[in-house]
Amino acid sequence: MGDPASASPQALAASLSRLAGLARFVVIGDAGVYRKAARIAKASTCGAGCDFLDLKNVPLSKFSFGRPKAAYGRASLEYIDAALGLLRERRIDCLVTGPVSKEHVNAAGVHFTGHTEYIAAAFKTADYAMMLLNNKLKVTLATRHIALEKVSRALNAKAFRSAAALTHKWLKVLFALRSPRIVVCGLNPHASDNGLIGNNENILIKPLIRSLRARGVRIEGPISAEAALLKTAEGAYDAAIAMYHDQAMVALKLSDASSGVNLTLGLPFVRTSPLHGTAFDIAGTQKVSPASFTAAIKTAAACSLRYARYRSSHARRS
Repeated sequence: MGDPASASPQALAASLSRLAGLARFVVIGDAGVYRKAARIAKASTCGAGCDFLDLKNVPLSKFSFGRPKAAYGRASLEYIDAALGLLRERRIDCLVTGPVSKEHVNAAGVHFTGHTEYIAAAFKTADYAMMLLNNKLKVTLATRHIALEKVSRALNAKAFRSAAALTHKWLKVLFALRSPRIVVCGLNPHASDNGLIGNNENILIKPLIRSLRARGVRIEGPISAEAALLKTAEGAYDAAIAMYHDQAMVALKLSDASSGVNLTLGLPFVRTSPLHGTAFDIAGTQKVSPASFTAAIKTAAACSLRYARYRSSHARRS
């Protein structure tokens, strides 16, 4: 359900009303909060085709949307942990996570850098990546939630090779692309103009691209980030690799925020999340749009079916 005080419960309730029959849904959260959110969203509560795992961890007498606190940060983490338990028991097939507040989870005394890292650690997944996508773009991040001043140090051969290899593999598995076309964004303006504006491209990125091509990966670049992302949106490439978080996020939100989805590559199941954040400023109002949450659920369902077919075919071969 995400952070109880956020816009997430409303977006979830509205999305499930839209998507009845798509899947057997299991909602994990606080039922009292969800009922309040459903009333505001003018959506049906979790009924036929939907089970509710009620953790009863939000006292409703003092609860208000848009007023976050550490206790709600802890509650949202408990929802994630419950979901991970269901995945381990194979009682659910895939996971859609509502946005949580990193600030308030940490205020509750838990070190938390984000869903992606937390879930990967829980399943001991060392090689994983964050792909951000919408109806026009798919962009994998070579680095994730780190300060901009640390990006050039974090962008090493291992990080780049992992992002590229995961993108190549999971475009084939989750999106049924036989021979994906990938383009790489430069780190520096104009992709450094061949070393005039920084040396990251010539020293690190270009040699790695050559090595990936030699292994049969259809990958080009580095080229200027704005050109790489524009060409991808126009269909010249199936996905791009961005060097840092906002390089991708700005393009995603400007091109089509309503269909934006966060997809984790490399996990033993499909996990998605809406591209919007907690939106505490509009939580509890009619300004909350369910579009991105709806897209996250639809993407999870479609990718999960393809992943099941992939696993089944590999099981038969073995």
